[in-house]
Amino acid sequence: MATRTIWKGAISFGLVHVPVGLHTATTESGVDFDWLDKRTMDPVGYKRINKRTGKEIDRDNIVKGVEYQDGKYVVLSADEIEQAYPRTTQTIEIDRFVDAAAVPFVFLERPYYLAPLNKGHKVYALLRDTLAKSGKIGIARVVINTKQHLAALIPAGDALVLNLLRWGDEVKSMDDLDLPAQDAKRYAPSANELKMAKMLVEDMTGEWQPEAFRDEFKHAVMSLVEKKAKAGKAKTVFEPEEEAPAYADNVIDLTELLQRSLKGRGGTRKPAAARKAAKAPAKTAKRAGRKATTTTATKPTAKKTRKAA
Repeated sequence: MATRTIWKGAISFGLVHVPVGLHTATTESGVDFDWLDKRTMDPVGYKRINKRTGKEIDRDNIVKGVEYQDGKYVVLSADEIEQAYPRTTQTIEIDRFVDAAAVPFVFLERPYYLAPLNKGHKVYALLRDTLAKSGKIGIARVVINTKQHLAALIPAGDALVLNLLRWGDEVKSMDDLDLPAQDAKRYAPSANELKMAKMLVEDMTGEWQPEAFRDEFKHAVMSLVEKKAKAGKAKTVFEPEEEAPAYADNVIDLTELLQRSLKGRGGTRKPAAARKAAKAPAKTAKRAGRKATTTTATKPTAKKTRKAA
């Protein structure tokens, strides 16, 4: 199934830019349980309730506060929060390259596929293959929907995967855990124990086949739902019509942001040798750009009729 491009930009390292599009790499596999009134089978929604008075309050009376001590909050205005947002860019800015094994799995949060855009396939493949052969991954920063993320750029077969990472202060320390130290002699296995353990691991070793694993709870629940539906035990729920919300939609037009960032971006002047080497490809790219513009323009349905003399 084709996935929608949710972000367009470029991978940047040194003077190299790789135009890419971001695609979701995962889907939610849990079971969604909706709240229903058992007497009428009406859907039950969420309300804005004052926890002290138990009364519903208007949206206009809601402010955002941050708890800095137990029970003490600092209220921030919408403008103050807006100022704190990171500067929106369309760049996956690589900060450094590290060994792939150096980043523990506990830091991995959410993966996305990156696909090349605008004839960037060759430089995309160059970066992918370089990372794969060197055993390195790129550590980068990226802003998605006004939120800044730390991310790892990882080669995976034909693709580059952008895996969002947890920030360093979001991963708890293991210092308080009662763990056996790797060099502790009292916990060191004997040669025979280690040999048998390795034999067991080798005996259980197989190929990674993700399709062989599934959410057993979801499968059991959906099988039960299908069985009861076929038995005529399904109930009809009528969703009440809701008025459109009074507040503005905060979805950002990423295409518009990309166009604005490209128009307002001043290029860094390259050295003379680099300009000379890039002169011929630049002319070719310019001609290709004019051709692309021509082909993407809306074609008229019929030829224009000449005006009468």
